[in-house]
Parts: sequence; C-alpha cells; structure tokens
Amino acid sequence: MSLTKEVIADAVRKAIELGKGRRFKQSVELIVVLPGINPKSPEGRFRETVTLPHGLGKDVKILVVASGDTLLKAREAGVDAITLDDLKAMNKRQIKKLARTYDWVLVRADLMGHVGRILGPALGPRGKAPVVVPINADIKAFIERYRRSIRLRNKEQPWVGCRVGTEDMEPEKLAENIMTVLEAIKNKVKRELESFAEIYVKTTMGPSVEVLPPPKR
Repeated sequence: MSLTKEVIADAVRKAIELGKGRRFKQSVELIVVLPGINPKSPEGRFRETVTLPHGLGKDVKILVVASGDTLLKAREAGVDAITLDDLKAMNKRQIKKLARTYDWVLVRADLMGHVGRILGPALGPRGKAPVVVPINADIKAFIERYRRSIRLRNKEQPWVGCRVGTEDMEPEKLAENIMTVLEAIKNKVKRELESFAEIYVKTTMGPSVEVLPPPKR
C-alpha cells in the first residue's frame, strides 16, 4: 500500500472520529517514526520549515521587527510589528513573554544582529530562531507564508512530528498538508518512507491511528 491522498485522508477521518467530543478545537498531528535513522546524523537531525498548502486552521502569532516601509506594511498585513527601539526598551520578563506568545518572529536583515542578541536567549530554547527578511523583500508575502508554516524539529529521538491542521478542516485538505510534510521528510532522509517508516495521525487528545501498517522487518 502506498501513501496516497485517499489512504491518508481515511486515516485522518478515523483519527478525528476517535478523538471527537472535546470542548475545544483540537489540532491534528502527524508523527513519523524513523527506525534506523540516527537522529544525530545530517539526515536524521531535523531543523526544517515546511509551508502547508492549506494552513493550520487556527491563528498563527507573528511578530515583525522592522523599520520604515517594512514596518508599515507589516502592520497593514494585520500582525504585530515593533521597532528595534521598542525591543531594546523591554525588560527580561517582557522578552520571555514575547518568546512564549509568538510562533514566528520575522526580522529585517539589517536589524538581525541586534535582535539576535536580545531575543536569542529567550527564543533559542523554544526552537523559535528568528527568520531573516531581506531588506527589499515583500514582507506581506513573508507573513502569508509563515502563517501557513510549521517547524519540523527533533532532538535525540528517532521520530519527528508536527501539527498539520485542526479537526474541523476537510480530511482531504489535511491529507494534502500531510503529504507536503512527508515529502519534506523523504527529501531529508533520502529514502522512500513506505519502505521503513511508521506513520501515525492523531488529534490533540485522541489515540494514534496508523496511516500505514509498520513495514515488516
């Protein structure tokens, strides 16, 4: 059996059905176990950003640190945007709150040196390294991209997981998001996932559902 959109969508439907009944909108999560891949090796150490075709189904908090026209356009796009001076005026408690609050921090390239020194100690442990935005880039396009993006991260475990949407999204759209993530993983490990990986989907509070049975070893 191959990882087709239909196979993935069927697993998503089952996971949503098994996990339903909570009093909040649950995320749908993807978990990919990678037996035999050393998580310390280049192909097993994930520090990837993946942009999903259908987004995450919920608000993504973005902060822009910029100046001039970039700052104005970021505010026009409806996200929080501050100057370097605003950031310098914050105390350590405010910096830590900022790091907790925002999913992504986009920083204009000419400010990154200063911003990195201020925010790095708070963002680094959370795996939220600031994103560099070239000075002449279209900040609105960057914002739109990161509203639909997730991080693929692991530490020393031989698996990687992420949110791929919410339970109220169409299973077919969730399946397309999942296929995008799986393609990124395949490109990283340079192997067909069907040949060795274990792939599961689940809601936040629900049980895991196999997308494909684990391959025989």
